Amino acid sequence: MVDILHRVGVKTRTPEKVYDALTTVEGLAGWWTDDTKGSGDVGGVLEFRFPVGGFDMEVVELRPSERVAWRVVDGPEEWIGTTIDWDLRQDGDYTIVLFKHQGWKEPVEFMHHCSTKWGSFLMSLKSLVETGEGAPAPRDVQISDWH
Repeated sequence: MVDILHRVGVKTRTPEKVYDALTTVEGLAGWWTDDTKGSGDVGGVLEFRFPVGGFDMEVVELRPSERVAWRVVDGPEEWIGTTIDWDLRQDGDYTIVLFKHQGWKEPVEFMHHCSTKWGSFLMSLKSLVETGEGAPAPRDVQISDWH
């Protein structure tokens, strides 16, 4: 199994704003995709839709201002059963986000694409918290069409 790993510092004095952007439909729609529905509570399912498809995530763990964990229950075959973890910690004026998309069976080309897109969306999350405006789909940076 292989993982996608990213680290980003978000300039904010407390992790609450980052946590809210990861656990509320409004927050998630502000940085990942406009078409976000569902429940951000443990046991709830969040539905993310993009112009080329979508993902359903079961919320499996929430620790306020510290950790958010999802399990992919529907979407591309390569994603189903993988987990997405967000670990947060404060370091001075920054909230450090350690992102993991874990459990890929193999590092297929689609994984490379997804790693780039996750990096782009993490910058959108950073922008949302720091400036009030993210770049969610469909207004995100287009790197390529995936077919």
